[in-house]
Amino acid sequence: MTLAAVSDTGPLIHLAEIDSLELLSAFDTLLVPDVVYREVEAGGVPDRVAELSYELVEADDGRVETEDLDAGERAAIAVAEERGVVLLTDDLAARETASDAGVEVRGSIGIIALGYSRGLLDRDEAASLMRALQRETSLFVTEAVVERGIRMLDDQ
Repeated sequence: MTLAAVSDTGPLIHLAEIDSLELLSAFDTLLVPDVVYREVEAGGVPDRVAELSYELVEADDGRVETEDLDAGERAAIAVAEERGVVLLTDDLAARETASDAGVEVRGSIGIIALGYSRGLLDRDEAASLMRALQRETSLFVTEAVVERGIRMLDDQ
């Protein structure tokens, strides 16, 4: 099964903060809207982004009409809808908007779980990275979400 995804800024930043951007290689195709790349660039592109295999794409963020989301989130959702790919986001409002549109969504914890299921990490490494997301990054994630992520590993 070929897995394709489009990322907004969040997972690129949060996975970089725990030195785990390579987990995005669990996707066979990774799309990054140009506006998302510019957002990441504005904050200083994490070193390992250059090592990722991704395709910069243009997106019509006008397709997604909501004031709750920034341009990068709207662009990523538009690409996910248009191309039928998974949306990678850690933003709750983006997650809800995408889910309402029938788009499959994964956050950083889901990306770590996918890395485990695809053999990129063992269970302990995956659980440790999920805990690191909570403790060592700018991502707000609750203990309950981390524990649910770890249970996902055991259910695979």
